Amino acid sequence: MTDYRKEYERWLDSPALSEEEWRELDAIRDNDTEIKSRFRGPLEFGTAGLRGVMGAGIARMNVHVIRWATQAFAELIVAEGDEARRKGVVICYDCRNNSREFAMEAACVCAANGIHVRLFDALRPTPELSFAVIEYGATAGINITASHNPRQYNGYKVYWSDGAQLPPQHAAAVAQAMGEIDIFSGVSTMPFAAALEKGAIEYIGAETDELFLKNVMAQAIDPSAVKAVADRFPIVYTPFHGAGHKLVPEALKRLGITQIHPVPEQMIIDGDFPTVESPNPENPEGFYLAVDLAKKVRSELIIGTDPDSDRVGVMALGKDGEYHTITGNQMGALLSDYVITARTRTGTMPDKPVILSTIVSTPMTRAICEANGVHFVETFTGFKFMAEWLNQHAEAEGYRYIMSFEESYGYMMGDYVRDKDAVTASMMIAEMASYYFAQGMTLLDAIEALYKKYGYFAEKTINVFMEGVDGPERMAALMTRLRTAPPAELAGQRVIRMRDYRDGTVSVPGLGIVDKTEIAGSNVLYFELENDTNFVIRPSGTEPKIKIYILARGEDAEQSRRRAEDCAQSAAELGKE
Repeated sequence: MTDYRKEYERWLDSPALSEEEWRELDAIRDNDTEIKSRFRGPLEFGTAGLRGVMGAGIARMNVHVIRWATQAFAELIVAEGDEARRKGVVICYDCRNNSREFAMEAACVCAANGIHVRLFDALRPTPELSFAVIEYGATAGINITASHNPRQYNGYKVYWSDGAQLPPQHAAAVAQAMGEIDIFSGVSTMPFAAALEKGAIEYIGAETDELFLKNVMAQAIDPSAVKAVADRFPIVYTPFHGAGHKLVPEALKRLGITQIHPVPEQMIIDGDFPTVESPNPENPEGFYLAVDLAKKVRSELIIGTDPDSDRVGVMALGKDGEYHTITGNQMGALLSDYVITARTRTGTMPDKPVILSTIVSTPMTRAICEANGVHFVETFTGFKFMAEWLNQHAEAEGYRYIMSFEESYGYMMGDYVRDKDAVTASMMIAEMASYYFAQGMTLLDAIEALYKKYGYFAEKTINVFMEGVDGPERMAALMTRLRTAPPAELAGQRVIRMRDYRDGTVSVPGLGIVDKTEIAGSNVLYFELENDTNFVIRPSGTEPKIKIYILARGEDAEQSRRRAEDCAQSAAELGKE
């Protein structure tokens, strides 16, 4: 741990601080807890980059931390040689407070290090950054975003030349470089206007949008399904004040949807997110304005994208006249089945198709793939792991990728992005919903039909928050305890196997290690229970919380739901111990 009082005083004495920053820090002079929180140590740089609360301090998101991280990242690019500097970096940002300023600061550091910069001229969806890195043959990408986190957060995500988030070895190199660079004196930068004038920074915008949208629309499988119902199938859309406000409605329009109803209050770009407590499409309470509008226009479908437009949430009209959430797992199953059946129906299914998901997502997808002769692959949480599998295996083994998803409302299709893509997913969801609408079915009807066909599955996610200075230590202690003294039973059910994905061991109570997992190297514990229920636990990589996933299967809807509920109660108690 850093000598936080010493670091605090160093910041106060630094001429690099603005007057506003100095006053912010001076105001906490007598608050040791707050000083420790801001200066106990830097934000940890990982494969997801950085994410934290905005404010002054080494453990906060601010221009100094942005410059510091960018200098370390720039050194990684420079080490790749002159060609890597020429290919340069693409920089994007979302709607959050300070995002544009942070993006410009990152651009200035890159330019000062001789790295060519393509900077988006306004906020853009995260998947468009991934696309631009690939499309322009850039060495890397930087995105200023905190995705769906609360308004006080911002973040710094980094991408490599394949369009995916930074691989672990490169993230480790950046973290090491940050440890060797002084946050104030070790950074090279230059004035933005000067960099722009000399061509070290160039803007990109509408032309990149058009290239991206051309690829998005190429993913449409059966536009005729939309055309058949377009004049009587209204869709309500909300971008939650964020980056989907332009391209998502445009993609729906190009698909053939004629009745698009954006939520006016949430089409306003605003990093304070004034109409929602948290701009997370996983939270149904954020859709209240969209529900009101949907009732007025008699829409059966609501689509919402998070502030950087990489996640998408959906609500559908039920037989009770109310709107109900389609969970990320349910949507993943729906899209998997639809992509398979629609491609089969239209004769566009490739040879050796493959669908990817994660170890914490619904097992229903495996059942769908196995029933339809589609290869199924599980990876760790995060689309960088799916991109890694595609890069290493798909072409070499002859598989043709048709889609991937993870339970946290993220979906990816097409070879032009290597990250969650709410623009393409929104378009595909609209096509799928149109297809079912023509058959007199909502998406709620459709998921029920899938349960009857493939089996009844239910999932729950429990977030156990461990905030405060000692949060990381408490999270680590819980994982250590579960490894060294694993529970014999959970929710009254015997644990029959435990997978430890950190070292890849599979153990059985009373027998010890009996097998190895197909993948290893992630801090995840996976408990298999005797009643066909799985209990998965891992620390979040972006927030101070332990995430516990319940994956249940039953003979009918009630049994699967009850098993998930029972295990969820046990999971909540586990986090309190």
